[in-house]
Amino acid sequence: MNVLCLDLEGVLIPEIWQAVAASTGVDGLQKTTRDIPVYDDLMSYRLRLLDQNRITLSQIQKDIEKMDPLPGAIDFLGWAKERFQVAIISDTFYEFAMPLIAKLGDPMLLCHHLLLDGDKIVGYRLRQSDPKRCSVRAFKSLDLKVVAAGDSFNDVSMLEEANVGFFFKAPKAVIEQYPDYKLAGSYEDLKTLVETWRISQVS
Repeated sequence: MNVLCLDLEGVLIPEIWQAVAASTGVDGLQKTTRDIPVYDDLMSYRLRLLDQNRITLSQIQKDIEKMDPLPGAIDFLGWAKERFQVAIISDTFYEFAMPLIAKLGDPMLLCHHLLLDGDKIVGYRLRQSDPKRCSVRAFKSLDLKVVAAGDSFNDVSMLEEANVGFFFKAPKAVIEQYPDYKLAGSYEDLKTLVETWRISQVS
């Protein structure tokens, strides 16, 4: 079977940091890779805000427990699992994502770990350098073909490395900078793009 690699936040679940921003009132936590494309810069910014506002891991986890997958995400994954091996490749953290992954039916998740001092988030450990590209490259090294979908700047390396890549509800700034990728505005659109590619591989 082929592999479908999906981003998590913005594709299957709401943006976790934006939910934390809403609950804490710290507007700066609204920023994502759509706003600050360099991941290390974005995470350094977030960590400063967490420290300044004394926001703990347990506070964030309580917010995450209240979250649900995006409408239609569970049905889309069910459809995808009948046709592909599905891997979720994300720049989030296991300490955040696991309750939502359970709500999605426990698909494979590849992401990062937080560094903690008790309940305080003090840093993070990347799974590897350029993890989205490397994950796709690893699947391809097993003689698997990969289709990928994401919504932001940090997904571009995954889309570039895949046999084919699509944007899902990406913002204007992303689309304008990377116009060569087709855009799905809904799960039905994404199904059509993905299925058209899949059929082309067996015809």
